[in-house]
Amino acid sequence: MTANEDQEMELEALRSIYEGDDCFKELSSVSFQFRIGDVDDTKSFLLEVSWPENYPDTAPHISLDTFFNNKISPETKQYIISKMSEQVEANLGAAMMYTLFEWAKENQETLMENHQPVTTAVTLISNSDVMNNSSSVSKKKKEKKEQLTKSQKRKLIGRTDNKGELPRGWNWIDVIKVS
Repeated sequence: MTANEDQEMELEALRSIYEGDDCFKELSSVSFQFRIGDVDDTKSFLLEVSWPENYPDTAPHISLDTFFNNKISPETKQYIISKMSEQVEANLGAAMMYTLFEWAKENQETLMENHQPVTTAVTLISNSDVMNNSSSVSKKKKEKKEQLTKSQKRKLIGRTDNKGELPRGWNWIDVIKVS
């Protein structure tokens, strides 16, 4: 069997296994994404795997460079990729995508054990800035916009055109000449 036939068979198998699974996404016939863990789980990550031309005799390319993984530290990403590479080496020459995805799911806790969520923007603020900022926030909260009743809103809507603007001259004053 040629590498291309192996790829076709594995592609069909992946489609049938993961049909309807929102964790699996086929980007192209040689590129896939698989989410390990729930979307709202802080220890979840997204594996992006693409097949080279001679796959499965050649190792697939594994990447964690997706936006979903922006909270994972570079050290943790490197650790996951190194552990996944060990699995690839063990399965080289055979269809391995299902094995890789399932192994990653089973070992999610181990892979993410040293994970500390990374914040992308770090700001340094002194305590006095925090105190000043909190007092200005409370002032903003007190300056609420006047609430209109339903009847006031209806009257306002009745006087405006379709863009919400009052008609020209709505506030003009009639000038009366007194003799």
